[in-house]
Amino acid sequence: MNHAPLSTIGHLIDGQIVADTERTQPVFNPATGQSHTRVALASPATVQAAIASAEAAFPAWRNTPPLKRARTMGQLKGLLEANADQIAALITAEHGKVLSDAHGELQRGIENVEYASYVPELLKGEHSRNVGPGIDSWSEFQPLGVCAGITPFNFPAMVPLWMWPMAVACGNTFVLKPSERAPSSALFIAQLALEAGLPPGVLNVVQGDKRAVDTLLQDPRVKAVSFVGSTPVAESIYATGCQHGKRVQALGGAKNHAIVMPDADLPNAVRALMGAAYGSCGERCMAIPLVVAVGDAVGDAVVAGLKAEIARLKVGPGTDPRSDMGPLVSRQHFESVKAYVDSGVAEGATLVVDGRTLQVEGHEEGYFLGACLFDHVQPGMKIYQEEIFGPVLGVVRVATLEAAMQLINDHEYGNGTCLFTRDGEAARYFTDHIQVGMVGVNVPLPVPVASHSFGGWKRSLFGDLHAYGPDAVRFYTRRKTITQRWPSAGVREGTVFSFPSSH
Repeated sequence: MNHAPLSTIGHLIDGQIVADTERTQPVFNPATGQSHTRVALASPATVQAAIASAEAAFPAWRNTPPLKRARTMGQLKGLLEANADQIAALITAEHGKVLSDAHGELQRGIENVEYASYVPELLKGEHSRNVGPGIDSWSEFQPLGVCAGITPFNFPAMVPLWMWPMAVACGNTFVLKPSERAPSSALFIAQLALEAGLPPGVLNVVQGDKRAVDTLLQDPRVKAVSFVGSTPVAESIYATGCQHGKRVQALGGAKNHAIVMPDADLPNAVRALMGAAYGSCGERCMAIPLVVAVGDAVGDAVVAGLKAEIARLKVGPGTDPRSDMGPLVSRQHFESVKAYVDSGVAEGATLVVDGRTLQVEGHEEGYFLGACLFDHVQPGMKIYQEEIFGPVLGVVRVATLEAAMQLINDHEYGNGTCLFTRDGEAARYFTDHIQVGMVGVNVPLPVPVASHSFGGWKRSLFGDLHAYGPDAVRFYTRRKTITQRWPSAGVREGTVFSFPSSH
């Protein structure tokens, strides 16, 4: 056994790497099951130092012209593109996803940086002249102060880029707590932001666990918190943050259904479902873990098509360009997903493809689970109700589109959904009546582009505003409306006791 000392991933506070190493934990490579580095877990004092740094940087950054803040985002975009290979390698080493998927994640994050560079236009207020005699009124969008982001392991580069670029472009300062399972890419990107011209203290990164999160939620200097993760944690963060007077957006879990209609282009639908279900090993909140086939003939064709495609699926380390799917993120999560498969079998679903026995040669200690496919899944089953977050796809059979939509509308989650059809009338009815926040038609992963906003309905989102896009501008600013009057010189006016109006 190798007892060589492990390097430790630290924090970024006030522009400097801080090695608070009183508590650490190993960071594993999911493809090998081995750890060659550790991550520091911030003490409350370290988190408070990061908040203090952000608070100290806020006055000058708030008064920095929006165009100058935007130019920093433009510089960052170039640096992210120039360092894309290194960032993707960090993502794959700690999450396990294949390199092409890591590059795709980063590109989506870069698009959000680019959108943040439009902030001078996005922050323009409204102005009305002569709303009353000699009275003008206008609105401004002012920054909140210190904001915080708590981000998940499954998109360690993209989700932080949903948050802090727009927050700092709007004039706030920021404390980011990335996932302790995949901490390196967020820290590296923050260092690139310094290189792009972001002043020290405007963006700080604290590695950590629940102690760091609790400190961010309880400190009164933090004015707003953004979170992406599981629904139980999202609900807790929303409640705790609101209790402490913060603005909170907390994005939770999902159980996304894809409906396949009898008129759908089945070969294309099957290929799309393969990527949506098994891409990133199913560790996406927008993954498709359930297919609702309308009619038994459709169900039979979908299952046969998926079974044939799974037979061609290449599972291996993310660094292998031949791999379509990498490992799960951790041993604990591997065991959790396997237990869901066991549960599906025990509850009577038909396990068409069993990935539990997969072995990847040379990576026997890695957290590899092969693609699993269930047929005849029923709504009462655990594998139907709960978010599995792994490469497990279940097929449900119903008789009509209305029955399929009722299943979706009855589910506690409302993150994403899609419909495969050639029928425009059916598509219009579906998009109008489905109770889900992000909807696709022949698009299995309807993730909005950077100029729109991302978020689900029901127990997939706690808070009123979605992530990134226009909603991010509103979340990270507050409106101030100013009404101003300059009476004409020499005009004497009497006292007015009635409520002011324009009459």
